[in-house]
Amino acid sequence: MLVASLHEVDFGYRDVPCIQQASLEIQFGEFVAIMGPNGAAKTTLLKLMLGLLKPWQGEVYLSGHNERGGRLSVGYVSQQLAGFNSGFPSTVYEFVRSGRYRTDFWLRKLGKADDEATEQAIRQVGLWELRKRRIGELSGGQKQRLCLARALVQDPDLLVLDEPTTGMDAGSRVGFYDLMDDQIRNHGRTVVMVTHHLSEAVPHLDRIIELQRKEEGGWKCCTTTSCSGHFVPVG
Repeated sequence: MLVASLHEVDFGYRDVPCIQQASLEIQFGEFVAIMGPNGAAKTTLLKLMLGLLKPWQGEVYLSGHNERGGRLSVGYVSQQLAGFNSGFPSTVYEFVRSGRYRTDFWLRKLGKADDEATEQAIRQVGLWELRKRRIGELSGGQKQRLCLARALVQDPDLLVLDEPTTGMDAGSRVGFYDLMDDQIRNHGRTVVMVTHHLSEAVPHLDRIIELQRKEEGGWKCCTTTSCSGHFVPVG
């Protein structure tokens, strides 16, 4: 069942195209990696898929419903972690727990079930011992895991992760891929991520969407299944 797709999508910044004639499909229950060198518009591709950017032309589809017929829930973890400076007032626990507020239920009072979900998410990413620590005191890798925990606590159907293992050591990356396996196989989630650690990720992946430079310049999108298109570097 299709959760997201792009068909013949063009997009760029100002008047400079960075994605041209891009097409791809993501099915429910897949673990898909998007790879490519710096400047290959990987983050832009994710934002187009989520509707955060509007294409110049072409069609973008994001399912409104999950496989059970309920409203699709999306957890998105971007690369933008610089805002968590030493003065950030929230603790790890408070920040993750805030993810339990839904956009349509933001006035409701959080209860025991929310506390249990918060603890589970923090434990899943290995930060429970740091739950009382201020966010600004965390390392880069810990901040990555913190943002992942906040996404997980929202019980998402689709997880979209932009270089989620940045700043993690090898052991933490192994734990991350094991966690994603569990989320997909046992919790029915779909995961799409940008990564540079292909050798570590491959045993866990269903598909790879790779952005490769064409001989005449620009980029092409290659996968074993349904993805095609051309990419040109930004700036």
